[in-house]
Amino acid sequence: MKLDAARIRERRLRFAKLHEAGCFAIPNPWDRGSARWLAALGFQALASTSSGSAWSQGLPDGRMPLPAVLDYLRGLVEATDLPINADFENGYATDAEGVARNVRLAIDTGVAGISIEDASGNPHAPLFALDEAVARLRAARSAIDACGEPVLLIGRAENFIVGRPDLQDAIARLCAYAEAGADCLYAPGITTREQISAVVAAVAPKPVNVLVGSDAMGLTMAELAALGVRRVSVGGAFARAAWAGFQRAAHLLAREGRFAGLAGATPGRELNDFFGERG
Repeated sequence: MKLDAARIRERRLRFAKLHEAGCFAIPNPWDRGSARWLAALGFQALASTSSGSAWSQGLPDGRMPLPAVLDYLRGLVEATDLPINADFENGYATDAEGVARNVRLAIDTGVAGISIEDASGNPHAPLFALDEAVARLRAARSAIDACGEPVLLIGRAENFIVGRPDLQDAIARLCAYAEAGADCLYAPGITTREQISAVVAAVAPKPVNVLVGSDAMGLTMAELAALGVRRVSVGGAFARAAWAGFQRAAHLLAREGRFAGLAGATPGRELNDFFGERG
């Protein structure tokens, strides 16, 4: 469906309001169908997943070309009436000017929030130097401000994802990103109450996103809210759960000639009815 500017702006304002108080779940669909299913469950906002979308295209995380990413974001925006946060990786650019240019393209898809991370993609120096990372965040902030739309900017410190699990460095980075204009802060990979509380306290009063990629963290939404977390995402976890079911069924057929993996599959009629009602 084609969305007009007024409807896009309303979603963006609604998204900003969600970050003012309380704690909400922002799950990550990997395509239009999964977005529509999540919306029907009553979630208030959705976020893209760079990994889930890449896997659906037969690519590893981080390898989707920018045009495909923009198409994916546009599809999520069109699929439901919920605000969409874009997992925009490191801006798909080698320099701050490129980040600004690409952020403008992301804004044009209709997303309500854009996350920019500080992972460089260089295995020898997996994080951008802090001054460079800040310059990239400032470029994203300037691009958003220039568009005149209430799009949120999320600053991500990737220490725990790229094998540099230094909490104090992550906090220093998040504080610098907040100073550079990030509206929400995010250190994916932190898992303990102590780590989460430290991040929340360091960047307060700005909101914090926490990633929950498995049940191993052992924290509920209520417990995360009590720690001061404002929003909770699952990254590629829903996509991985879907892949697990598919892989199990396929392995049983390929290796044992059995169809036991199809037990419990959602009936096609149920899916046709669901998508037909919302077509």
